[in-house]
Amino acid sequence: MRDFTAQILSSIHRVVFRGTGGRLGRRLPGIDGPMLLLTTTGAKTGRKHTVPLLFLDVDDTHIVIASWGGRDYAPDWFLNLVAEPSVEVEWERGSYAATARVAAPEEKKQLWPLAVEAYSGYTEYQSRTDREIPMVWLERQR
Repeated sequence: MRDFTAQILSSIHRVVFRGTGGRLGRRLPGIDGPMLLLTTTGAKTGRKHTVPLLFLDVDDTHIVIASWGGRDYAPDWFLNLVAEPSVEVEWERGSYAATARVAAPEEKKQLWPLAVEAYSGYTEYQSRTDREIPMVWLERQR
């Protein structure tokens, strides 16, 4: 993770979320959607990395948004799952193995309004960058 403050806050969030079984850290002030923990495998290191993320639940499938606050570069967790799409998901109802799949442009057109409804800040994030903010399906492995 390139931003030290974000790394510290993510670490605290992860500990609180796991320590309370998702009862605390499941929601954040000002954000209407719930949070999950996503574990990816480092593209360069091969080590596991876990980050808290807002998610959407669409047709019983979780979707995460690689906004990184509107920075001009993608978050590390996104680069990791592009290199290795097998991920682990922890949420308030348990955990599961998933395969990450970046939403196609047509899918994103339909999904983006749902993301903005869950957190209006995504509109500002997209306006800050020329980068198209990806949305990622976390499809349960069977």
